Amino acid sequence: MADLKSTFLNVYSVLKKELLEDPAFEWSPDSRDWVERMLDYNVPGGKLNRGLSVIDSYKYLKEGKELTEDEIFLTSALGWCIEWLQAYFLVLDDIMDSSHTRRGQPCWFRLPKVGLIATNDGVLLRNHIPRILKNHFRDKAYYVDLLDLFNEVEFQTASGQMIDLITTLEGEKDLSKYTLSLHRRIVQYKTAYYSFYLPVACALLMTGENLNNHVDVKNILVEMGTYFQVQDDYLDCFGAPETIGKIGTDIEDFKCSWLVVKALEICNEEQKKLLHANYGKADPANVAKVKALYHELNLQGVFADYESKSYEKLIASIEAHPSKAVQAVLKSFLAKIYKRQK
Repeated sequence: MADLKSTFLNVYSVLKKELLEDPAFEWSPDSRDWVERMLDYNVPGGKLNRGLSVIDSYKYLKEGKELTEDEIFLTSALGWCIEWLQAYFLVLDDIMDSSHTRRGQPCWFRLPKVGLIATNDGVLLRNHIPRILKNHFRDKAYYVDLLDLFNEVEFQTASGQMIDLITTLEGEKDLSKYTLSLHRRIVQYKTAYYSFYLPVACALLMTGENLNNHVDVKNILVEMGTYFQVQDDYLDCFGAPETIGKIGTDIEDFKCSWLVVKALEICNEEQKKLLHANYGKADPANVAKVKALYHELNLQGVFADYESKSYEKLIASIEAHPSKAVQAVLKSFLAKIYKRQK
């Protein structure tokens, strides 16, 4: 795995070098330095799970056949396109949320001299993806399908972000609109498509598959992405900050979290009043009251029940799939996230 990661990081260096010499633009030393610094700060710093998943998925689909150097390079390049997409979303997301830190360092827009130039950097990150695809996939039969896939998933993610943002509008804090179906729609569009479906769809296209024949795979992966986000919502409140790497703020931020939706479903009128009075307030005393209510309602038990039922349902759906190779891809994804602590 460590070896795969170093190979993957080498491909980043190749792609970055190509982008910094893109003949469509007349580079100056200042512009090249800026873009290089911006890329190094925002693209390779995460866990790289999404990008590495493209290589893993492709390996499973090739059923154990040794990958050629070319196949490793191309699957890595597609993996990096997903990491670039992620970087683009996060740079803009942090500005929208007025966030302070990301991946243990200040958000890009918080750096001296960066500020709102970060919005244009986000646009640049987005534009690098078709440059990479053009450089390496233009002669492939699936080139147009790749472009189409990235465009569609980007649209779905931006639309999910939009529902999330308009749901938490300042001055319109209304818990009564928070339902399981709203939570599911936000999660499905904002997270599941690009984090779970996109890596597998890239690998399927590379093996010559038509994505229209794999709607069942998409549905299973979106279901998995939903389960992943519910875990995230749970860990935001009940996870140890030293394990998850951040201090959760869903309660203060008035997020349409799975926990608040479940609480609203099961609490009595008195408890509902307490939730309405304290949810979405930054004061630690208000947050403590919400957390105490979550304990009172035994949301830890409710989550444990949800987790085991989701797992059983996902395993049943995966095992119903006719292809053993596709089953292996899906099971590898599930194994990475089941009962995770961070």
